[in-house]
Amino acid sequence: MRVLALDYGSARCGCAISDRSGTLATPLSAIERAPTRRGLAALARLVEAESAERVVVGLPLTLEGGEGEQAAQTREFAEALRRRVRVPVEFHDERLTTRQAERTGRESGSSADPDSIAAAHLLESYLAVQLGGGQG
Repeated sequence: MRVLALDYGSARCGCAISDRSGTLATPLSAIERAPTRRGLAALARLVEAESAERVVVGLPLTLEGGEGEQAAQTREFAEALRRRVRVPVEFHDERLTTRQAERTGRESGSSADPDSIAAAHLLESYLAVQLGGGQG
């Protein structure tokens, strides 16, 4: 199953896609201003172009597992996206993915977009949970 992961931010939304086997995550170009009509349309086109069968949006929980303002904005964005795509949209805990992405970029010297690297880490975490049969 091909899964599209989104590391949502109102200015930039990092994107990553899985391979068909659901084991590899590849960063894609970030989408600018994702919550706008234009941004949502771009994401809907990306879902179609990549043949994504599911969209996973990173939910920014606090270290204690609670939800703050950013989580509320992410939920609003995901609801708007649900109205634009024909595939399931779900959430996955994104705690620490931004730090992992920053570390990965520094260590590899990668010029890849940090938001999309964060989306790839989110996707890897989601896929690991799915393969392990756990809940995300």
